[in-house]
Amino acid sequence: MSDIASRKAVVLVSGGMDSAVTVAIAREQGFQVHALSVAYGQRHGSELEAAERVAGALGAAEHKTVQVDLRRIGGSALTADIAVPEQGGEGIPVTYVPARNTIMLSIALGWAEVLGAADIFCGVNAVDYSGYPDCRPDFIEAFERLANVATKAGIEGVGLRIHAPLMRMSKADIAREGQRLGVDFAQTVSCYQADAQGRACGHCDACRLRAEGFRAAGLPDPTRYA
Repeated sequence: MSDIASRKAVVLVSGGMDSAVTVAIAREQGFQVHALSVAYGQRHGSELEAAERVAGALGAAEHKTVQVDLRRIGGSALTADIAVPEQGGEGIPVTYVPARNTIMLSIALGWAEVLGAADIFCGVNAVDYSGYPDCRPDFIEAFERLANVATKAGIEGVGLRIHAPLMRMSKADIAREGQRLGVDFAQTVSCYQADAQGRACGHCDACRLRAEGFRAAGLPDPTRYA
């Protein structure tokens, strides 16, 4: 693999604050960012519009959106007619989307092979998060092992790497890192049930974690609320 190709990276971009900071980190590390979003049947399209804005604003070389209709299997408040809870409860919440990160990383892995990229970035976090099993270090480490035995690139010794630079950051840390890197958080949408204009509900778990992050970081919250 050439030096130029080895500096390409596929970065998963949801449109939220975490993935925006992840794009900025990948760019700072010298990667040419190929931004990937997945339209998986989520409740609103405003986060995908935000993903396009974020990718453009942060200098991605290109932005691709792939369609995967997870509403066909449901099982989540984000992909089925299940109410989004206004506050977190015990255990894994109903906003968990079965296999979502596995599917997204698999698509990213396929695109990385096509691009000749050895690096994939995602914005998962295991500190201030909702308790999803696919946002934990064990999952990322296991997927990286899988990537290196399940692909032509891996078998040929390229050494595929899955980067999760926010894994051990608090939401406050992420907000401060984004400010340092010049991320415009006003462009992002994190809410589980944002309206068509991207305005947040202010009540769901994602809104609560985001607001607490800005507050703990001592930064103004640029979120637009409905």
